[in-house]
Amino acid sequence: MASDTHGVVLFDGVCNMCNSSVNYVIDHDPESYFRFASLQSEIGKALADEHGIDAGALSTIILIENGKAYVRSSAALRICRRLSGPVKLLWPFIIVPAFLRDLGYRLVAKNRYRLFGKREACRLPTEADRARFL
Repeated sequence: MASDTHGVVLFDGVCNMCNSSVNYVIDHDPESYFRFASLQSEIGKALADEHGIDAGALSTIILIENGKAYVRSSAALRICRRLSGPVKLLWPFIIVPAFLRDLGYRLVAKNRYRLFGKREACRLPTEADRARFL
């Protein structure tokens, strides 16, 4: 289902922070490299399952790239390196061991609904962005 020519980002479709992050990626992805699916969607569940990841564990972002799945800060940093703007400068943090990077990631993920809110339904893409959603 995933392609080798595009990275696929799986995200929590009801999380306001996650949806804002997807909007940011769309706006700063000059090559339209990334495709998106919510973890609540059938394709999102199937892709997570294909890579041995529990789609019900909504507290992580997942990037599927070249047949490999990355989670938490590893996924976020790999996404950042392909974007335009200053966020690209976060990529060198990949040298920090994942268990250290993920401490902060897990803290934010654990409190994201309380801090940023939650939607009743998954994000619906605009007409212009529809082709980028699986």
